[in-house]
Amino acid sequence: MKSVTHRTKRRLRIPATGLAVLALVLGITGAESTHASPVDRSCPTAEIFATDNTAIITDPDDPRLRTRLTRFDHEVRAIIRAHGARPAASTLLDGVFWSEAGQQATYERSREFDVNRVGRDGLHHIAGVIAKEYDQEAVLTFRCLPRTSPETDAVEIEVPGVRASRLSEALVADPEAREKLGGGSVTLDGRLVLVAEIADLPLARQFTVSLGADWNEAQVHYGDREFVS
Repeated sequence: MKSVTHRTKRRLRIPATGLAVLALVLGITGAESTHASPVDRSCPTAEIFATDNTAIITDPDDPRLRTRLTRFDHEVRAIIRAHGARPAASTLLDGVFWSEAGQQATYERSREFDVNRVGRDGLHHIAGVIAKEYDQEAVLTFRCLPRTSPETDAVEIEVPGVRASRLSEALVADPEAREKLGGGSVTLDGRLVLVAEIADLPLARQFTVSLGADWNEAQVHYGDREFVS
């Protein structure tokens, strides 16, 4: 995937960008001061953020952004099953990311796949297969873990009440968010999805609030993220 939230394929292609997919977090010390509402216990074992897109899209009205990635959805689910894991829900995302080289916002349609019955190595392998199959420089994965786990290095933030157009405007106007967060994704029903390093949670919270979202409605999942090529 090029984006998401977050910093996937486009993050690697263009320095200082970040989908994707989605990325954000808080350190162990002083965590309560920036913590949102309690973690949602329905967090899946793992998530994969991916796309079949290989183009750099700079026009938010580009017709390629209206695809529902239906065939891609079926194909990725088949890949997940074929490698011993269990696919669950799949969510369509509108990604907005910053191109440092082009000095402009870029856009991408992608999907987030919930994956159960999978471990770290299995998740890495599945993401690698997807990256190779769809010619992606990297695919973003996120494993849900306890906040205190030694493997926890990132957070996934989800909060309702955000439009992709507003995310684009805010990203263009905020140099620090562009550099450290790179961008994010929005579901079709207006739920922001950000995956970030744990140290960037305070910035992510500030950026989220600047979008007009209510931080008290945010859900924060802790875990381990990886960009798999």
